[in-house]
Amino acid sequence: MKVLTQFERKPLLFQDPEFIISCADPSLFTAAFEKIEGALDKGYYLAGFFSYEAGYNFEKKLRKDKQYDFPVIYLGAYKAPQQNKINFSRQAPADCPQGLRLNITRKQYSLDIGAIRDYIAKGDVYQVTYCIKLLFKYCGDPLLLYYQLLKEQPVPYPAYIQTDRFHILSLSPELFIKKKSAHLVTKPMKGTWPRGNGMLPDLIAPLRLKYDRKNRAENVMIADLLRNDLGRMGVNIKAPTLFEVARYKTLCQMTSTVTARIEKNIPVYRLFSSIFPSGSVTGAPKIRAMQIVSELEREERKIYTGAIGYISPARDMFFNIPIRTLLIQGNQGEMGIGGGIVWDSTSDGEWSEGLLKAKFLTDLAKAPFAPA
Repeated sequence: MKVLTQFERKPLLFQDPEFIISCADPSLFTAAFEKIEGALDKGYYLAGFFSYEAGYNFEKKLRKDKQYDFPVIYLGAYKAPQQNKINFSRQAPADCPQGLRLNITRKQYSLDIGAIRDYIAKGDVYQVTYCIKLLFKYCGDPLLLYYQLLKEQPVPYPAYIQTDRFHILSLSPELFIKKKSAHLVTKPMKGTWPRGNGMLPDLIAPLRLKYDRKNRAENVMIADLLRNDLGRMGVNIKAPTLFEVARYKTLCQMTSTVTARIEKNIPVYRLFSSIFPSGSVTGAPKIRAMQIVSELEREERKIYTGAIGYISPARDMFFNIPIRTLLIQGNQGEMGIGGGIVWDSTSDGEWSEGLLKAKFLTDLAKAPFAPA
């Protein structure tokens, strides 16, 4: 197992683990965290991922009595990371993904958006992050594809994971948590806007996103949820910045920053059970939103919207939220595409936003795709 994180332009390479902590069985979930604590106590670094479905095991109302096909926890135990610098100019062009298709029809997508709006109208939820998948075939070198995608659209929290069974290529622009001693930062992302066509429209696009009423409402709703989640385990909860807009090659995205002071040596289970998965990928209120996600989404999300990163022996942590993230198993690939659905959402608008979020991959494929 090899894990490469390049968070905030500070690459770390974890390879040749002493052992791997893996869990796909909910009955072994708590025991996996006991192994995590034991490995940290012995001075190991842990690097890998938590799948979205790990979040179901923190809440009795959500727990499922099933064996998952894909691990909900997969962490290698390493003596220490290596610094790893990559020279993109030396990388050969990657093969293109082939046979792109969506896992849902346009008609069914509209029905699902309508169902979510019905739940909102009844007062069950305020927002639900609803996801579909882009499926494809890939027969080339996954690492080259990762390099090429990152070169085409640099992001602040990219990561690459290689195992005997699968490869994960994460081109994530979103931070889940960064914990240094007793200080914890999270930056939930909500709000998407297309880049402008032409110099002036492109300069204005970030401002249009920043002051768009619908996107601001979504963003502050999730920032409030994160403040509440951090309050379950920390103190001095603050939101020092709201509505920050970053511009990427194909789109603009908006984040807010929420911080807290927590116990320096907080058990990993307690930390994750308080805030995982991030409210930015579930909706609000979180538990009811996750129930609706489980009802409407027809496939497990797996790595998509989970967390990729590492934990040091000192309990410092750094994890992204794996959006814009490809999972390749054999020659079959998938990438989740999601968006926050609120009362003002329309099926057409959310569909277009999803296609925009996938553009960094579909542009590389240079081929049209259609719903399943």
